Formats: sequence, C-alpha cells, structure tokens
Amino acid sequence: MTGFMQIALEEARAAAARGEVPIGAVLVRDGGIVARAGNRTRADSDPTAHAEILVIREAARLAGSERLIGCDLYVTLEPCAMCAAAISFARIRRFYYGAADPKGGALW
Repeated sequence: MTGFMQIALEEARAAAARGEVPIGAVLVRDGGIVARAGNRTRADSDPTAHAEILVIREAARLAGSERLIGCDLYVTLEPCAMCAAAISFARIRRFYYGAADPKGGALW
C-alpha cells in the first residue's frame, strides 16, 4: 500500500472519530500532497461534502483552475456517481481506491 493511501486511511479514521462515514481522500501532484480530507457531510450539513469532493475543491482553489491535470487521487472507497463525475470533470490523471463498494460505487 502506498504512503498516500495510508494518509487517506488516516483521514478516514479521523472522519469516523467525528461520526462521519469513514472515507478519506488525498490529492497528489508531483509527488506532494495538494489536499487531504475525510467526509464532512454531517459536520457541514452538506450532502456533497464527500472526501473526494472536498479535496477536488481545495486543489482547484489552490490551482486557480477547475482542471487538475497531472494530479492523482487516492480514496479509501470506490466513489459514488457524484464523486466519479467530479473526478472526470476535474481531469484527474490517475485514480486509486482501496476497496470496492458494490452497493454505492459507480465504477464497477
């Protein structure tokens, strides 16, 4: 398991400790972390505050662009349809997830 996936798992554990669904994400560019987050849907009262969306928003803000070309995303669980679409729209180069989600995952 890569170091970046380990960090995503740390974010998932922190989300669980806050009473959130335990999912974490890390967005990487050129070998460095651009953004990291765990789910915050309950804390933010926002159904779109999934870990993937949060890191994409932060990375786009930092880049000053909606395109995250050259970035890789590590997520602990297969993304839902909303997150899969956002990953595609952001033009993320590579995407890695730790576990399949047969119930809510959008990739398989």
